[in-house]
Amino acid sequence: MRKITSNSFPFLLLFFIYSCVQKQEEVQRPNILFAIMDDVTYLHMGAYGCDWIKTPNFDRVAAQGILFQNAYTPNAKCGPSRSNILTGRNSWQLEEAVNHWAYFPTKFKSVAESLSENGYHVGYTGKGWAPGVAVNEDGSPRNLLVNNYSEIKLTPPTSQISNVDYASNFEVFLKDRKDGEPFFFWYGGLEPHRAYEYGSGISKGGKKISDINEDDIFDFWPKGDSVRTDLLDYAFEIEYFDTQLGKMLDQLEASGEIDNTLIIVTSDNGMPFPRIKGQEYEYSNHLPLAVMWPKAIKSIGRKIEDLVSFIDFAPTFLEIAGISQESSGMAEITGKSLTRYLFSDQEGLISKEGSSVLIGKERHDIGRPDDVGYPIRGMIKDGLLYLRNFKTERWPAGNPETGYLNTDGGATKTVVLNSIYNPETFKYWYWSFGKREEEELYDIKNDPDCMRNLAQEIEYQDKVGEMRVELISKLTSQGDPRMLGKGDLLESYPYADKSGIDFYNRYLKGEEVRFGWVNKSDFQDLSKIETYLQMKNQSGDIQIEKR
Repeated sequence: MRKITSNSFPFLLLFFIYSCVQKQEEVQRPNILFAIMDDVTYLHMGAYGCDWIKTPNFDRVAAQGILFQNAYTPNAKCGPSRSNILTGRNSWQLEEAVNHWAYFPTKFKSVAESLSENGYHVGYTGKGWAPGVAVNEDGSPRNLLVNNYSEIKLTPPTSQISNVDYASNFEVFLKDRKDGEPFFFWYGGLEPHRAYEYGSGISKGGKKISDINEDDIFDFWPKGDSVRTDLLDYAFEIEYFDTQLGKMLDQLEASGEIDNTLIIVTSDNGMPFPRIKGQEYEYSNHLPLAVMWPKAIKSIGRKIEDLVSFIDFAPTFLEIAGISQESSGMAEITGKSLTRYLFSDQEGLISKEGSSVLIGKERHDIGRPDDVGYPIRGMIKDGLLYLRNFKTERWPAGNPETGYLNTDGGATKTVVLNSIYNPETFKYWYWSFGKREEEELYDIKNDPDCMRNLAQEIEYQDKVGEMRVELISKLTSQGDPRMLGKGDLLESYPYADKSGIDFYNRYLKGEEVRFGWVNKSDFQDLSKIETYLQMKNQSGDIQIEKR
């Protein structure tokens, strides 16, 4: 059995584990189960008060561990968010991996690779680091999560839910490890990523339209039955993920492993609906996070109010595994270990280090001329969200004529797009797809939907200036190329999905290019929209509708 002593184990961890024990003993290194949903906003877990989505297993982890009230991803898109998790670095510190569908730089070792090199049995099922391309220096394929356990299949409850049998693959993974070997397992559910089997939440999940109250529908969407149906399909897929998580918890309990397993349950970015996934608003980046570790977390059921970032996961894993930053082989980590919360008996606001988080993005999906992105940087602090949009002449969710590709196709997107030409519903299109101002400021405590932009209001000018200066200072210290006059470098990195390169020009030349996350009806006539927006602007309507 591989063991470490108090001489090699981080002092802070030992202090809390042994604070009530008179004689120190050797401790087996903990296992780690990292369960990550694909596209879930934090509100949609029972532990956060949601009553129309049932998540008993997430709720169990929260009740028997800790619920983080303010966990944020630095970048609200699958590939970049997962890069942040695996490296402990912000997107703008990851060269090509700042983007979605990137070529992952060989210079950055993942925390999973480091754990594997230091005695951990490492693997994953479902969705790992994706989408993107990772290779070794010699050009051979590289798996940032080391070993894929996704071979066992099942018949899923809908045509759009993955056929990977997550729990059974986890069982095989456990059987493959050596006796006493600690493990790191990444349960990467592909749910509730789109597409959905429309109406499945009702027909197969036993849900009802009346389950969705008006308050459950954010203010920036119409409150119609097709939106409600879409939300119920989303709910059904979250519940499927949670059921598979429950099976894994049962396996750990039956094997006697659960006490010494750090269990983390979260999501990579917000829900795949307009104005959320792929953007940088409150519901885009604010994600669920519950953490359980029966052997080490003694004060359970706590709710932590501090702001924490996904770059904090990697240093947490290294610390509890007894691996120093220097010996990990990883690039310098920006995040801070979460052990300051795990081994505390306090709740609410605990640490000054949890007073702010940084967010931002470069290119997500293509669909603009020359495959450029929509660069944003932002900061959350003191209940406020400050955003800086660097290229306001661009369309935030992608160009209309190429389907607004940074918003996944679905029933809600269709409803919002169709709202543009009706004066009474135009605002819904504008809030999700219209162009934006250079600076945005939102009071996310009182306006989590981010409907009222305070950046131009006189009484907030001092706060805007203060947050602008602090954001620039922090980004500059982290070497953000966009702060150093090298933003073009971030735009120059190639899109790794060769089928999508130069999509904008190819499509306009008449080539039919198919993508699974967009509907044909998502494509709109740019000239018609520009003419209509000009008329609205001349009449003053757009000023009225501005956030």
